[in-house]
Amino acid sequence: MPDPAARETPAPQVSPDNPCPFLRALVAGDYVGGHTVPLPELTGTIGRATGKTGVAGAIARAKIFVVAQGANGFGPFSQLRNLLQGATLDQLRNGPLDKHGAGSRILDQHAVAHQDEIERLASYGKDFKGPDGSVERGLSASDIKSFMADNFTRAKQEHPPSYAILRCHYPLLMLGEWPVLLDIMGKGEGNDRYLSVAEVRTLFVERRFPARIVTRLQQGP
Repeated sequence: MPDPAARETPAPQVSPDNPCPFLRALVAGDYVGGHTVPLPELTGTIGRATGKTGVAGAIARAKIFVVAQGANGFGPFSQLRNLLQGATLDQLRNGPLDKHGAGSRILDQHAVAHQDEIERLASYGKDFKGPDGSVERGLSASDIKSFMADNFTRAKQEHPPSYAILRCHYPLLMLGEWPVLLDIMGKGEGNDRYLSVAEVRTLFVERRFPARIVTRLQQGP
């Protein structure tokens, strides 16, 4: 009988043209394929990772479906292809969801994780007491908001003035990244909910999910 823990071991190769750490971990753990994944399969898999059920789960899956359908392009042909065939995960770089340096920069264009950017992320957080009583570094919703705002400011400072106008949608794209990670992987409830920096490092560097997320993913559809 296969060892369930084996699914947590990252695959040797994960496409560098998939810039999303969450999707890369799904591919590395063999929860979805690394190329074209049908939208119902991708939506259902990510939906299980959220742990949400009932009406909340249906709303979460609907949002995931909309984002996945436009991941490879918003043109009519791209939309039709994605709807009929699925999202192509190893062709997401330079697509409509790629923020081109306006994000965290933890994962670069060659899919290399940068420790200094992880440390920069940690500098925006504070110490939290986890559910098991231990203390760890994490970011609350307000910490994440400050982090994303500074990411965009950093990008604007490195580009000509037209950048802020041409890329005004980047702050909206950011709402689908770190706040969603907090929602799915966060610990605690309400204002005390936080995203663990240690778990972020594991996600980006080792392409592995925390055990509680693995448990959700291993549940049947």
